Amino acid sequence: MATTRTATTEWRGALINGSGTVSLNSSGVGTFEVSWPSRAEQANGKTSPEELIAAAHSSCFSMALSHGLAGAGTPPESLETSADVTFQPGEGITGIVLTVKGQVPGISAEQFQEAAETAKANCPVSKALAGTTIMLKAELL
Repeated sequence: MATTRTATTEWRGALINGSGTVSLNSSGVGTFEVSWPSRAEQANGKTSPEELIAAAHSSCFSMALSHGLAGAGTPPESLETSADVTFQPGEGITGIVLTVKGQVPGISAEQFQEAAETAKANCPVSKALAGTTIMLKAELL
């Protein structure tokens, strides 16, 4: 069964001086302020499209890796994934680095790396971002 999730942004003003809010409508968990300076300079308590992509990518990757490990008979005790999305004004998103640390009993570091590479290649968000360079750092704890 397909699902659709919705977010809405209200923007006021020109890019440089304007600002807006992005609401996570499907979940209702919040409305967050966005602005050009929060995207291209310092966050200053506001979010950006890149931070929202980082959230989506880190959670999707973690789900994919957890599923792959469990399917191989070695479910993780825990996974901690961060996604660093780099934005360069005038160029756009120039790269993503996924960093995962996992506690997975009964698996070698090489097997963990292989499972992480498979998850990176197959998670739906990675596939949606296929035009971007995605790097992976995986560490078995």
